[in-house]
Amino acid sequence: MNTRPIHTMYFRQMGVMLCLIVFCMSLLGAGFLSLSYHYYKNQIQETIQQDINAISQYASDVASQGIPLSSAQFRAYITSVSGITGNTVLYCQADGRIIFAAGPDLPEDHSVVNRYVPTWAVRAILSNKSYNGTTTLNDILTAESLVSGVPIIPVTLDPFTGETISVGDPTGILFIASDATSMLAFLNHSFQLFFLTAVAVLLISLVICSVTVQRLVDPLKVMSKSAYRFAHGEVDTRVTQYAHRSDEIGELAAAFNAMADSLSQAEQQRSEFVANVSHELKTPMTTIAGFAEGILDGTIPPEKQRESLQVISSETRRLSRLVRRMLDLSRMQSSERIAAQEQFDAAEVLLRVLVSLEQKITEKELNVETDLPDGPVMVWGDPDAVTQVCYNLLDNAVKFSAPQGRLFLKITTRAGKAQLSIGNEGETIPSQQLSHIFDRFHKADTSRSSHKEGVGLGLYIVKTLLNAYKEDITVTSQDGYTEFTFTLSEV
Repeated sequence: MNTRPIHTMYFRQMGVMLCLIVFCMSLLGAGFLSLSYHYYKNQIQETIQQDINAISQYASDVASQGIPLSSAQFRAYITSVSGITGNTVLYCQADGRIIFAAGPDLPEDHSVVNRYVPTWAVRAILSNKSYNGTTTLNDILTAESLVSGVPIIPVTLDPFTGETISVGDPTGILFIASDATSMLAFLNHSFQLFFLTAVAVLLISLVICSVTVQRLVDPLKVMSKSAYRFAHGEVDTRVTQYAHRSDEIGELAAAFNAMADSLSQAEQQRSEFVANVSHELKTPMTTIAGFAEGILDGTIPPEKQRESLQVISSETRRLSRLVRRMLDLSRMQSSERIAAQEQFDAAEVLLRVLVSLEQKITEKELNVETDLPDGPVMVWGDPDAVTQVCYNLLDNAVKFSAPQGRLFLKITTRAGKAQLSIGNEGETIPSQQLSHIFDRFHKADTSRSSHKEGVGLGLYIVKTLLNAYKEDITVTSQDGYTEFTFTLSEV
């Protein structure tokens, strides 16, 4: 037995679910780290911007008073701001040469004095009036830092408006840098925490997914094995362990069991059909062979040969009827007999069939009683099929009627349906046989000796024809009166 598709389904479902979980966790982690990075960076840059604005404002005021920015007063101010904020401050000339530096991110020997900051940083500040970025300023700073820079321009008061206005060209450039190591450390710790959490979630999800997928796949394995056993002749195989589930698996198990019951019943009916056909064919063929051999070998005297030939003829006609009925049955089951429906008079069809059986009725001296509407009873259906239904039922009624008994024909209409009833007086059909009376080759006479002209397919054909048009037929038998009633849709 090949179970590869089941295993493939398990791993495929596991792969899809795990990929989805990893993708969601990665997307969530990237979003969380990106949000944390930008938030932390913005906080640092806001602090730096506040400090550089305060220092540049103070430097502009000092420069406006004619005090050189290289004075001890300005240097002391920068040193105090650097000590309070923990940031590194660089004061440069307009050409980028460092005049004074203070802060934790400088070499211990403060060898940066008189060095030049990168020209791209100077151009950015002089052209854009500011600079913000992450850099070491060509290794002037000892660590990667968030750097902001602004020009220092002298200011004065406007005598008319009283507002502060810039005058002259920049006299210097001011940089403030904040070590990004703390931010990177924060992000690193956040990533580690997220990674550990993601691994834990992934492992838990792996277990849950495995159990969930296995719970889905196991019933399919069981049903696959059951179907395999059923296909190899174990027709009593059923799926019982999942029938109690109220989900789709339970519905699938119930559907499998219903299918198995139907196929098992069909197999039983097929076996019965073969046995019945064999019996029906064997009896007349044995009779024909026996009488033919008796005539040929002289066992039957000449004066009885005509009688023997009549028996052979009768049995041959019986075989012909059996084959014809089986061909009709085969065509009906292959839907060849289902024609387009049309309107016709059901009462006319019933009376026409009654007339065709007049000879048989006369031979048994039956009394025919009818209860038919005065006008036509227009119904939908196939007139030929309904004619065959009426003929089979009437023929059976005549065949099993007691001599000089009564034959009943009745048509009533109710709730859009025409009900046609055909009854006769004769032997009562036992109640245990009524449920099987429409089965193939079923005969009420269990000895199969009486009514040898029948082949046990007439009522089965009636049932098949009516079912093809979604109509019903019922039978009752009580106190010597048997009645068949079937329905047709009124126009």
